[in-house]
Amino acid sequence: MIVVLLNTYLALLFILVKLKVVPFNLFWKVSPVLVLLVLLIGLFIPMNWGAPQGPVLVVRNSVAIVPDVAGEVVDVPVTANTPLKTGDVLFRIDPVPFQAQVDALAAQLKFQETRLAEMTQLQSRGTGRAFDVEQREAEVEQLKAQLAGAKWNLDKTTVRAPADGYVTNLALRKGARVTSLPLAPVMAFIDTADTLLGVEINQIDARYVAAGQPVELTFKWAPGTVQTGKVESVLQAVATGQVQTSGIAVAPKSVQAAPFVVRVKLDDEAFARMLPAGSAGDAAIFTDRVKAAHVIRKVLLRQIAITNYVNPF
Repeated sequence: MIVVLLNTYLALLFILVKLKVVPFNLFWKVSPVLVLLVLLIGLFIPMNWGAPQGPVLVVRNSVAIVPDVAGEVVDVPVTANTPLKTGDVLFRIDPVPFQAQVDALAAQLKFQETRLAEMTQLQSRGTGRAFDVEQREAEVEQLKAQLAGAKWNLDKTTVRAPADGYVTNLALRKGARVTSLPLAPVMAFIDTADTLLGVEINQIDARYVAAGQPVELTFKWAPGTVQTGKVESVLQAVATGQVQTSGIAVAPKSVQAAPFVVRVKLDDEAFARMLPAGSAGDAAIFTDRVKAAHVIRKVLLRQIAITNYVNPF
């Protein structure tokens, strides 16, 4: 944009000199340099404070699916990268051993409840001991707890989607044996219920950014379009500001001005849900400062949106 403005001034100056409206003296010869300095100091450098711009990235939460019970997979009804709703079946584990355990505990519970009824009746007639009744009651309660746990295990043989989203990089097949170890996930589930958009803003440009300010964004995935949104928050920490326990002294080269991340939310929620995880682009945040530069930033962002048709980087 600064090149366009400077070239416009040069063209206008050329016309005025040719028409002899202005004399081509030393002042007008050096005036392009003066105009360049005025544009830089008076407009384009403050524009980075009033309307900072930075790269934007779409991030989605990834859930590592680990079954709660171990067993052989008997059914995998899902298809990779197909939208799923909360509660949709991801896969099923052979329920036979778990159903057998439920049936066995249910039979034992029924037997113990019968014995408890008999012991209670004997006690009421004065021919039974209170200790025997209390013991049978404890056994019944213990079996009820075991049966509840067995039913829970049986229910967990059907693994369901934890949220709206989709499964990606699906390799699980019928016949595979899965375990409940936390370090052995069987598939990756991408949660689409919440779309996270982060904008990197240089520290020198982030001091006036605040929640609620308007944002405009353009994505490589959707060239030629500009989306609107609002600032949700400015993340209060970056990796370079995180202290971890170690026996190493601070290395001077690790102290650097890493950009801050600003979380934004799109106004068009339907478009946000369509954005693939990893979608990149550019975003501009319009603060309450240097409002005269907002129009130029809008123009620059739309230029980027148009060049996204041909610029893959």
